[in-house]
Amino acid sequence: MDLYCTRPGCSRPLNPCPDLDDPAVLKSVQQKYCTSCGMPLLLLNRYMPQKLLGQGGFGAAFLARDRYTPGLRPCVVKQFQPSGNLTANQLQIAQDLFEREAEVLESLGNANSQIPDLYAFFELTVPDGRSGQSQQFFYLVQEFIDGQTMEDELIQQGPFSEAAVRQVLSEILEVLAFVHANGSIHRDIKPSNIMRHRKGRLYLLDFGAVKQATKGGAAAHSTGIYSQGFAPPEQVAGAQVYPSSDLYALAVTAIQLLTGKPPNELYDSYKNSWKWQSFAQVSDRLAQILNRMLQPSASDRFQSAEEVLQALNQTPATPHPATPAKPTPAASPAPTPVAVSPPQPPLSSPPPFSPAKQRPTVAPFSALELLRGAALTGFEAGLLAIAMVSLLGTMLGSGFWLLLLLILWILQWRRIMDWKDLLILSGLTLAGVWFFPILRQLPLTTGPMVLPAAQVVLLAVMAGLAAIAVTALFRLIYKLLSSFLS
Repeated sequence: MDLYCTRPGCSRPLNPCPDLDDPAVLKSVQQKYCTSCGMPLLLLNRYMPQKLLGQGGFGAAFLARDRYTPGLRPCVVKQFQPSGNLTANQLQIAQDLFEREAEVLESLGNANSQIPDLYAFFELTVPDGRSGQSQQFFYLVQEFIDGQTMEDELIQQGPFSEAAVRQVLSEILEVLAFVHANGSIHRDIKPSNIMRHRKGRLYLLDFGAVKQATKGGAAAHSTGIYSQGFAPPEQVAGAQVYPSSDLYALAVTAIQLLTGKPPNELYDSYKNSWKWQSFAQVSDRLAQILNRMLQPSASDRFQSAEEVLQALNQTPATPHPATPAKPTPAASPAPTPVAVSPPQPPLSSPPPFSPAKQRPTVAPFSALELLRGAALTGFEAGLLAIAMVSLLGTMLGSGFWLLLLLILWILQWRRIMDWKDLLILSGLTLAGVWFFPILRQLPLTTGPMVLPAAQVVLLAVMAGLAAIAVTALFRLIYKLLSSFLS
């Protein structure tokens, strides 16, 4: 058996201990020491670290075994191990957070099966072989969850489906509802802190940044400890945090799982808004819920995890034929009185249809995507039209080319194919037309005429330019109409 030294900076932390493979020795040995630095290896004379799991700015985590359990129960040993040049005040804050994590795990973990249990929290004082002075180390021992984090799953499997993200949201919202109801705010929701047990259940991990809330639901001023990209504006600013602060971070987690992209690629700092919908295909309902959770102002978000769960589980109502043409805002039922910004409709149920209020919607493409797709669509449609005319042996009208354009556009709009697929398809079609003269043979009254390959490419390029011009014209018309109707 190998034991891992937990002293920071140890030059040879891995210590082979073959005698511990004997159960009798394992139960009776009093202590083992690191052969490199003399650090005790049996923590609290009980826990045996075997592997470094990870290391951060304020601590390290080790996979360990409990030698006083029949099956040598696996567990996670977290060591308070601040790095960098911290001031005395910063060091005290970090230590307070470490102790608070132990308190929260003790109170919440034992009461909720989706939060790791606390096994031990202790201090260890050992002599430093180099300086001769004593060193203090603080340890927290918690339940080991055998599984993979959402970050690991995303790397291995790629973007999640809407159904998979809904399942993650539902389970973690249940846990957050429990955490918030017990006066705590997690403050570090992200994919690496959500783990799926190998049996399927989700767990919320790492309460190292947890904050106790006041009676009003808000927590005192933030300590400035947060994960870049996931923390809401109020937490980044060091202001008060709220239950809706955790909801914001959970929404960022959800859009990362849906798109497979990190937060910095989904946030438009120029417009101070999230631009994730162009990278994922989800229902309008889920998009509306996530966008409300992502509001920069805490008061404009859902105010509790229960509200988000209610919105997720609520079936959209079908508009009744007798719905008045101009419903008032009061006509939209709201299950709970939550502060919402005026431009944002309540998510408790979809608003009744009203032609006067309904704004035109567009597939979520950027201008670059739109024009790039139009060019490839026109080029591919031009090649296909020539090939089909050659094969069918009759001159087809312009309607056939327009039909091809429409089919290709619908495939893009439905996200069945993107510009990369079109590029590959165009390359294959071009190769076929180039190397097989039968695909560029036009049936004329005077007899079949084989077009030169270069001329076919020129015609296809002209078709692509025509598609760009038409697309740009329609986009301009849409922009003008939108400005008049808004």
